[in-house]
Amino acid sequence: MDRYTLQDLIEMPSRYRANLINSCTGYKSCNLLATKGKNGITNVAIFNSIIHIGSNPPMLGFILRPTTVPRNTYKNLKETGFFTVNQVHKDQITDAHHTAAKYDENISEFEKTNLEPEYLDDFYPPYVQNSPIQIGCKYVNEYHIVENDTLLIIGAIQHIHLDNKLLHNDGWVQLDKAETVSCIGLDGYALPHLLNRFQYPKPDKSTQSLFEK
Repeated sequence: MDRYTLQDLIEMPSRYRANLINSCTGYKSCNLLATKGKNGITNVAIFNSIIHIGSNPPMLGFILRPTTVPRNTYKNLKETGFFTVNQVHKDQITDAHHTAAKYDENISEFEKTNLEPEYLDDFYPPYVQNSPIQIGCKYVNEYHIVENDTLLIIGAIQHIHLDNKLLHNDGWVQLDKAETVSCIGLDGYALPHLLNRFQYPKPDKSTQSLFEK
């Protein structure tokens, strides 16, 4: 196995280093964050940094890159206090990827792709139509990560929209049935396949599959 030291990483071309670091940590979630500004203009952008924060109360988070350049998603959610998180279906990957293009804040990515906004529950920002799992969130806090000047945004989950056919009796969502994709680095997309699911582990007890009868 080859080895790369910190000095090796520092001396790499920036794009090569970004690809390596972004992809070597494993598969990431793949979601479209949708917002709408006070001016009524919508924004939708792809994010691969959505993380689980807690289930009681239900919260999620995501990393926002430095705000030294305009970040329309951030501007809108700060203005209105709300955003939606929409998992990317395998048939949406081309349009989802295009939302990373840097459009002017007065141009909605919905207008530049085949993605369609969908309004549910009188929620202010739109969801992404045909996303198999849609989550409506309220902005609650942010934390400055001083080491690289990024922000951890915390959202409180207000609504979840999904087909109950994806749910197991214990509330577990079988994502492969939804055909949602994951990201490899910044520009690769994969369709995961479920291998197994296990019971909660206990000391000195053999690990048991939940799929075994």
